[in-house]
Amino acid sequence: LQKFVELTATNHARIYGLYPRKGSIGIGFDADVVLWNPKLAKPIRQADLHHGSDYTPWEGVDITGWPVTTIVRGRVVYEHGRLVGDKGAGEVLSRGKSSLV
Repeated sequence: LQKFVELTATNHARIYGLYPRKGSIGIGFDADVVLWNPKLAKPIRQADLHHGSDYTPWEGVDITGWPVTTIVRGRVVYEHGRLVGDKGAGEVLSRGKSSLV
């Protein structure tokens, strides 16, 4: 689990200068968490992605593993295929220097 978190969250936050606010869990951090069902098998569908584009080149590709709940700053914003967070609740983040520099 620790390696999965490093590969999917911590390392990206470091690269983009957002660590430790993003990419870690602890007091004073944002508490962004995605709950993942590694056994959920389904085809990718544009309608399920909620990413602001009107297409995906992966339409119809069968995959195993899918996010089922997303928590941003301690609030549930996505649950079982539905956006449930408040519209406009996003936040622009100032970032520091990448840890690679």
